[in-house]
Amino acid sequence: MQNIEQGRERPTEDILLLLINHFGMQDDDAAKLWELAGYDQPRGRDDARDNREDGQNSRTMVMIMAVDPRIIYSDGVQITANSNGVVLNFSQGVGTPHVLTTARIGMSREHAASLIRTLEQALQQSAPKLLPPKTDHRQPDA
Repeated sequence: MQNIEQGRERPTEDILLLLINHFGMQDDDAAKLWELAGYDQPRGRDDARDNREDGQNSRTMVMIMAVDPRIIYSDGVQITANSNGVVLNFSQGVGTPHVLTTARIGMSREHAASLIRTLEQALQQSAPKLLPPKTDHRQPDA
């Protein structure tokens, strides 16, 4: 790690992504760090990954997604499904007729079916536990 901090060695892409996620960096800052580490530069001609048979250079594309630990509550959902998959549009009502979309999630049909099963299991396991009825243990009056 000291070699990385002193600029003698660059972190692997995996380590760099872990650092970006650990520190919760915003997209612009993460992109600048990615450039600073030299991952935006084309690789040298001696790199085996760049010596494709068609003579074209290849580049690795990395998508960085910040993880937001906040919970966003929703009171509505619009679901669109077709043969390719499912899109869930979660929303919050902010006064009729205005609705604010809080999150959009897309997934395959298989993933959606799995999600339904998982939600059903979670709801069954979290069902409220009722206390037994209160019984009167007092002795009857004689």
